[in-house]
Amino acid sequence: MTVFATLVLTFVYVPLVVVGVNSFNSDRTFGWPPPGFTTKWWEAALQAQGPRDALLTSVKAGLGATAIALVLGTLLALALSRYDFFGKHAVSILVVLPIALPGIVTGVALQSVIQNVLSPVFGIGAGLFTIIVGHATFCIVIAFNNVTARLRRLGGSLEQASADLGARPLTTFRRVTFPLLRSSLLAGALLAFALSFDEIVVTTFTAGPESQTLPIWIFNNLFRPNQAPVVNVVAVVLIVLSIIPVWLAQRLGGADAAESRL
Repeated sequence: MTVFATLVLTFVYVPLVVVGVNSFNSDRTFGWPPPGFTTKWWEAALQAQGPRDALLTSVKAGLGATAIALVLGTLLALALSRYDFFGKHAVSILVVLPIALPGIVTGVALQSVIQNVLSPVFGIGAGLFTIIVGHATFCIVIAFNNVTARLRRLGGSLEQASADLGARPLTTFRRVTFPLLRSSLLAGALLAFALSFDEIVVTTFTAGPESQTLPIWIFNNLFRPNQAPVVNVVAVVLIVLSIIPVWLAQRLGGADAAESRL
């Protein structure tokens, strides 16, 4: 098992290390081993307008999708965890289904909606708004799962005690439920943002020509020889920006689990 795990991790992470080394490779054709090291590709990437605009679009899309996911995912988790109603299990399946579907299926479906409904009826074409909506469809699952897991560990005794003491439902949520969910909400937000930030399949079908995200920019410039060194630098930035929220979410998840055991 140790040997197998080592092989899998090597297969996954060695290429990332190679990309990082090539971002400093003085050879434009990425000769290996590198004949020398330079930071000129990093300087070129910082001065390039395309990556900066794509990064800003990715951040806007990630924040928008995360905000929608937190609101809808939390409300759905509360409804399905605390109430019984007709069709409850069907709704639960429908909430989780988007993350199980192939991304290209979701992308094609969303593109059809944009072309046949949003654009002709409402005048909304492919752009930042459609990217946010497309990302929110699967980011909701992340927030929903985090909040649901936390609610199941908490049980309903504290909320029932609050109601017995005369608190209204909104007061109970504000003073009891929400403080207990804060770490799970933050972890879910970080994971949802990371998932949105590096998503490319759904984005390909929902982004317009003027709304490239960072992964789309990398893909479009990957086979352009003049842009290849800059692409490596942008890829390293994307890797780092994707790792940070996942690491923070893990730390929050570990602290949340320890708190629950106490």
